[in-house]
Parts: sequence; C-alpha cells; structure tokens
Amino acid sequence: MNHIVNRKTALFGATAIVSIIMLQAPASAQEDANTDSEEFLGTLTLGESKREVQTDTATPVTVVDQEEIEDRQAGTVAELIDSVPGVSLVNGSTPIGSGINIRGFGANGTYGTDQKVAIQVDGASVGSEELYRIGTQLYTDPYLYKSVEVIRGTVGSFEYGSGIIGGVVRLETIDASDLTGGETGLAFRQTLGGATNMDGFNSSSTLAVQPTENLELLANYSWREQHNQEDGNDNVIENSEFELPSYLLKARYTVGDHSMRASYTNSETTERDKPYDSFGTTGGAFGNVDRDTKSETISLAYNFNPITNDLVNLDAVYSYANQEIDQECIVGSGPFGCFATVDADHRYETTKFTVKNTAYIETGALVHDLRTGIEFIQKERLDANSAPGGEDNRIALFVVDQINFLDGWTFAPALRFESSEVEGTLDDGSAASYDNDALMGGASLRYQFDNGVALFGSYAYTESLPILDDLENEVYMSQPEIGKTYEFGASYDLIGVLGQDDTLSMKANYYHTDQEDNTSYSGVDSIEIQGLELEGSYARRDGYYADLNANIVDAEQTRTDSTVADWTNAPANTLRLTLGKRLSRLADLSSEFVLADEADRNGTTTPGFATVNLRATITPQEGVLKDTSFRFGFENLFDHNYTPLLSTRPAAGRNIKFTVSKAF
Repeated sequence: MNHIVNRKTALFGATAIVSIIMLQAPASAQEDANTDSEEFLGTLTLGESKREVQTDTATPVTVVDQEEIEDRQAGTVAELIDSVPGVSLVNGSTPIGSGINIRGFGANGTYGTDQKVAIQVDGASVGSEELYRIGTQLYTDPYLYKSVEVIRGTVGSFEYGSGIIGGVVRLETIDASDLTGGETGLAFRQTLGGATNMDGFNSSSTLAVQPTENLELLANYSWREQHNQEDGNDNVIENSEFELPSYLLKARYTVGDHSMRASYTNSETTERDKPYDSFGTTGGAFGNVDRDTKSETISLAYNFNPITNDLVNLDAVYSYANQEIDQECIVGSGPFGCFATVDADHRYETTKFTVKNTAYIETGALVHDLRTGIEFIQKERLDANSAPGGEDNRIALFVVDQINFLDGWTFAPALRFESSEVEGTLDDGSAASYDNDALMGGASLRYQFDNGVALFGSYAYTESLPILDDLENEVYMSQPEIGKTYEFGASYDLIGVLGQDDTLSMKANYYHTDQEDNTSYSGVDSIEIQGLELEGSYARRDGYYADLNANIVDAEQTRTDSTVADWTNAPANTLRLTLGKRLSRLADLSSEFVLADEADRNGTTTPGFATVNLRATITPQEGVLKDTSFRFGFENLFDHNYTPLLSTRPAAGRNIKFTVSKAF
C-alpha cells in the first residue's frame, strides 16, 4: 500500500512542479530578457549547489546557509550536515537516539557522545554529556537556524573549547532582518511541510517586527512529527516516532558602534512506553520508560566595534544551556526489572561568559587579524546512576591570529590555556575534588599562487581535561586525553575553465590524528586515524552545475592489552555527486547520488549502498504566487534497504517530502 501511495504522490508532485514552472515561464522569460546578458548566476557549489567551497583558508570548514537548510528539508540538524565530508550520522533522523560523528569521533551508540565534538547554539555549548544509551546530542529543530558552520578537526577549534578532535558545529539562529530585509515594519512567514514515509508533518511560523532600523524582534514556533518510519523492505523502524515542538525568541538592538543581542531556544518532547536504550542496541534488556526531555539555551551578547579604531572589536557573550531528562521505568517491561540506571533523572547545565576582542593590526609587511579572549565555564550536573553529579568549573585564555605577509603567505597560530576544577560526591558519600590544566595550540601555513592554486598545512595539539563521568576513577581524573593532528592539502579556484562563462573550485585535505591516553572508550588505549577529504564544484553561466565531495578514511585502535584492531567508530568511505540546473530565479532542479563503500570492522562486514535523491525548489517571481516557495524532495528514490555503517537503525525507505512557504 505504501508503494501505491508513494507512486501517486510522486506523480502529483511531478505534475505540480511542471505546472508551476509553466505558469511562471512567460514571466521568467520576460525577466531574462530584461536582465543584463552578463549577469552571472553565482557560484554553485557542494551538496545543494548553494554551498561555497572554502578555498581561502587552511582550516577545513563548511558553511550551510539558510537557503540550503530550507531546500534540504532535513528533519534534524544532523541531517543538514551529513553531506559534509568527514561527517557521519549515528541514525540522525530523530532528535533522540542519534548524533553526529566527525572524523571518527563524537556520537556513538553507547554513551551518546565522547565529548570530542563541540556543538554551540548562538555560542551556548550543548549536547556534550556522556549519557548511557541516551543520545541527545542535537536536540533542536532546523527551522530555528539560518546557518550551520562545521569546522573539522582541531586546528580551527581553540577559540571554542579544549579536547576537540572531531570538530565544531556552530549554529546561528535566524534574525528578524532576515525577513524584513532590514527595513522597518512587520513580516510573517508560514511554512508547512510533509513526508510520505509514515505521515511526517512539520510547521514553522515566524513573526518579525522591526519598529525602527535599530531594533529587531523575532518569534518562531515550529512543530515537527513523524510516526515510526518504514525501511526499504517496508519493515517498521522501531523507535523512530517523535513529536518535537520548538520555539525561538530573539531581539537585537543597535545604536552607533554598539549592538546587543538576546536569544532563547526551547525544544521538548514526551515519550511514553519507549525503550530506555534509544539506540536500540540491547534488544530490550533495559525495558521501557516514560521520558520527558527539555532542552533550552539562552544567549546574551554585546558588541562594541568603533569604525574609527581597527584595534577594537569587542564581544561579551553570556550563554546558558540546560537539558532535563525525566524518566520513569515501566514496571515489567524489561527482564531485569527497574534498576537505578533506567529510573534515573538527568539534568545538566552549562553557563559560560566569554569576552574577546578582534584587532586588525598592520605592522610593516605583516597584517594581523588577532583575536584574544577569556572564558569562564561552569558545568553543573544532577547526580544520577551512571552519570555522576557535581560541578566542573573552568577558566580559559585563548589567542588566535591570522598573519598575512609577502603577497600570498598566511600564517595562523593559536594557543589556548585552560584550567579545571571538578568537584562531586563519590558513591561512598565522600567528597572529591581534582584540579587540572593544560596549554594547547597549533598553527597553519598557507601560500596562494597567482594562478588560483594554494598549498597549506597545519599541526594542532589539544587535551581533553578529566570530566565528571570519571569522578570514581582516581587515575582517569589526573590523566587528560591527548589529541595530535597534522594536515596538508591544496585548493584551486579558476574563473573561465572551458571558456569565459564557468567557474571551478576544488579543495583536497589529508589529515592524520593520534588520540592517546584514552579514557572515553572502555578497553581502548589509543586511536590512530588518517583520511582524505575532497570538495569540489563546477558551475556554468547557463545554470548547469556539478558538485562533488568525498571522504576516504583508515583507522585503527590499540587496546589496553596492546592488541591492534579496526577503530569501531570510523566512518565508511563515501562519495556524493550532485548534478543540477538552475532555471533563472524560478527553479533549481538537482539530482544527488550518494555512494558508501563496504566496510569491514574487526570481522563484521557492513554492506555498501548507493542512493539517489531528487530535489526541486520553485520560487515564483511575480503574480499571485510571488513570495511563495515550493520545495519537493524524493529521498532514497529507488527504495533501497540499507543501514549506514555507524547507525543502529536501518535508513528510511523512499520518502517524498514537500514544503510550501509563504512570506507576508
């Protein structure tokens, strides 16, 4: 029956796409006739043909903007960035029981995360706790955000934290001026969407008010739900059902050289009689629970940027992140009864205050873009079985510089010093306190040739200071984990490849990471990972484009008994190719091909897979449909049945998504 519904929906969707394009064709033709023949449609890049390949930096970084966020129609933030090379998902289609893995670190099916990937929402640190069998790394809605930045590896992370080996995910919420265009007045945008794979539905309502040019106010309420999805063989994917209400409140005020911003996000959901093990890896051994989860962030920011003084660009940011998980065991649902781990409530809060300044300094042949800062961090966690409570108080100083010299050279050193004091109560009732500190840092060097080629390399060293989870282990509380990464690569930019009307951007990045003195994974002493990340884009003036990205990785672990084995959290080798065509400003049509190689991890083989996704974005430019956007997506077009390497659940079968958005 689901196949019949999908075929009917696909036929309706295709008909709708053709009809809208035909209705707008005359207007589009007239618009093209009135447009300067030399107009270039823009660089069409990676993934969704709107993402720029960052060829101007040695740091491996990718930015997903609001246009791509909307076009991808992702159900979670994790699904937004799975097209970034080096990023893999543990499940990813649900807010609970999923997460992000970058370069083999981050989310895993046992503890949710290993704290080697940092996630920030408007500067607030979220999703870094090791909660046994509960994955809540990214518990929020994509509609709340206008950009997601992914920094891979360590070299670009020292401004944001310590112990970061996988990378940093930075999310920025939408602003009122994104709707008002910076003009005074009121704007409203309503979005409605659906998905055919078991009745997915989502809605987003955004009100933006700009009483004056200096004051912006915004409120957003989003709702997202889906029933248990079906895989490519029409089997139900258990524990993939959820309802997620979220909202955002935001204000911004600017006067002269001063600006202030405040934002608040909230997401929460209710689960009833659901498995405690949200990853589904233990066959129901822990039984079921009633679980309520709430996640919220607060960010207050002040900026002073006098236009007459290049030495001052001062930011002061206060942020607060809170996540509460209240759960109650369902009596008789598990073979071992209701033990303390299953019946435990969790709450963890992270408060930060960061002050930093960016100075632009010219000293003869050297030009500096220098950032210096101090950060105060307080983590508080409720005591619970398998998640010891207490406080983790930290102070950090950081210096990050970018030095341009000799017409093409860029040297970017960075240092971070961080001290921590971890306090809590042991199982025997006695108090425990541990102090640690570390100096970490790195540097990159890049040279830009005149012909568009650039070569770069970097080295970074970081330490993961001991955490509350290891409070009962005296050895671990004095043993920081160490991460060392070196990278080198090349990039290329050229306008006029096959003529005057096209552009090409490419970037290749090799990395080698050693993680030593491991305390995050049981039975593992050290981890060694090396990989190659590729990004590329080719675009023509007539709207045709091709995007390519790939990730090739090899990793091994050394166990505490000195034996060597495959690193179990290493991602699969993947290749992603997008071919598309822009029809003026009216439509963007693309086909995305995703391939993953077969992976053998310590004698267990995970088959590879190939999937095809089709997407269409239609934005009428005039008439009754002006300011309306229609988006259609056909994911897993051929309904293949597969399970990605790191996931604990099968991927969803064919899923046809559609979204209508109207601005007023």
